[in-house]
Order: sequence, then structure tokens, then C-alpha cells
Amino acid sequence: MTASPSTGARGPDLSVSFAGIQLKNPVIAASGTFGYGVEFEDVVHLDRLGGFVVKGLSKEPMAGNPPPRLYETAAGMLNAIGLQNIGARAFLDEKLPKLRELKNIVVFANVYGYTREDYERTIQILNEGEGIAGYELNVSCPNTAQGGIQFGSDPRLLDEVVATARRTSQRPLIVKLSPNVTSIAQMARVAEEAGADAISLVNTFVAMAIDPETRKPRIANVTAGLSGPAIKPIALRMVYDAAKAVKVPIIGMGGISTASDIIEFMLAGATAVQIGTASYWDPVATEKIVGELERWCVEHRIERLAELTGGLLME
Repeated sequence: MTASPSTGARGPDLSVSFAGIQLKNPVIAASGTFGYGVEFEDVVHLDRLGGFVVKGLSKEPMAGNPPPRLYETAAGMLNAIGLQNIGARAFLDEKLPKLRELKNIVVFANVYGYTREDYERTIQILNEGEGIAGYELNVSCPNTAQGGIQFGSDPRLLDEVVATARRTSQRPLIVKLSPNVTSIAQMARVAEEAGADAISLVNTFVAMAIDPETRKPRIANVTAGLSGPAIKPIALRMVYDAAKAVKVPIIGMGGISTASDIIEFMLAGATAVQIGTASYWDPVATEKIVGELERWCVEHRIERLAELTGGLLME
């Protein structure tokens, strides 16, 4: 990379930090799109990323929903995986030791439960492991019969589950919010007041697709979560609304596939971002976007990327 005079010989500073966690850049691979991280070791240089969030973990293994569970839309993807995972204990025993062997990576554990007690027990199990930077509390999955979005769409339930997790967690707590609410600002404030160290948003939008030939749903679960470029403008607006409502850092996500997308989310108030659906059409997308972000900063003479957070100009 050729540095411009204003970025110095070492190039732009892409580092960001939130909740006491330092990242080399703001690019985080999103939960549910990056396996447990180890699956991408031979595909992506993991140490190039700011970090990654592992698949949602529950206290016991979950089989997820029956197929078909994925469907490509005109500008995104429907998924109803249903939080299939090996369980928190198996993650500690089978996956985390391999992750600890890797150098210069930041690992977040996504936590899911049907009840407050489930979230509490899952976090208690994960507290025993070493090498986890923080927890992302999944209160927004739309593809399970109970839990998930039920917590994320009810202010009282959200307050209770975040407060429970805060008391249990020995690590920074990120709360992942659902866009399927009347006021994202209200839910962000509830999460902050209950003890969230940071907030990530948005999760997928409840949606569906029908096969006109068979007259049947294209997803076995009937409804599914919509992600990808189609949701980006709405996600961006919700990040903007949430960032104005709370003081804790915001991690933005929703249809990000380019460096310019990242800049938009940061200007709207995000400290870092997560990239998900892009990894489905290009498994190396996260690493490519980091390189693209470096070049964008050089071209635009940005010395320190973190200074763009909240920098939207209104006039």
C-alpha cells in the first residue's frame, strides 16, 4: 500500500475499541455466518480481521430447523437455520482450544437461550473458558419457537434478560437487538440501562418467500430472517437512531459488503461493524473488505478511522 502524505509511512490507523476491547480494525465477522472461526482458518487470514463472533451457543446442543433453511432473494438472503449449534460445553472442549492456538485474533461468543435461566447457564459455562473477549447476547433471532426475538421485542423481558446476563457475565456484554420493533431507540436504552457494555444491530427482518408453482413456502419454517444489501438502508437508519439514544458503543450490521458501507455505518454512529451475508457469496469477503478499507482511508486522507464515528454532517 502506498501511503499518502497525510496518513504517514505506516498507513492509516484502522484500530477501534469498545468496552475495553481493542480491535485492529472495525471489521467483525457476524455470528451464524462464520462457523466457529476455525472453519475459515484455511480460507481467511483471521488475524487480518478485527474479530469474529462464533455461531450462537446454547447450554445444550440444538439441531436447528428442518430444511429448506436458506433461500436467495433478489437483493439478499432468507435464512431459518434455527441456531443449530454444538452447545456451550462442546465449544469449550472442541473449538476454543483450537482458537487459542491462533495468534492476534479476537473471539466473541454469541449466547442464546429459551429462558433467562438458559442465558444464565450458558454464560456460566462459557465463563470457564479462556480466550473469549466478550459475549454477544442474542435477543433477536426470529427463527426459533421461543426465546430470541421474544426477549428483544418486549422492553420488560429485554430488561430482565440483560440484567441477568450482566450479573452472570465475567466479560464485556454486547446486546444484539432486533429490527422487528416499533422503536429501536427505546430498546437500545433499555439494554443500556440494564447493563449492556455495547449494542449490536440489526439482526434480520422477519420475511418470507413463496414458490408460485407449488404454492408452498420456500422455507420449511414458513418465515425466515432477511439479510443482505436489501436491508442496509433500514439498518443504517436504525444504527443512527440507536446511536443518538445511548452512550454505549454501537456495532452496526445489515447488508455491509464494501468499505463505503462501513464508512456509512460509522458516520451514522457505529464504532465497529459486523459482516455476515457477504461471506456466503464470497467466503473471503471480510478480509477483502479490510484491504478495501485501508485503500479508502489512503485515498481520502483519513489518518485515524475511529474519528469518523458519529461524523455525519447535517448541513
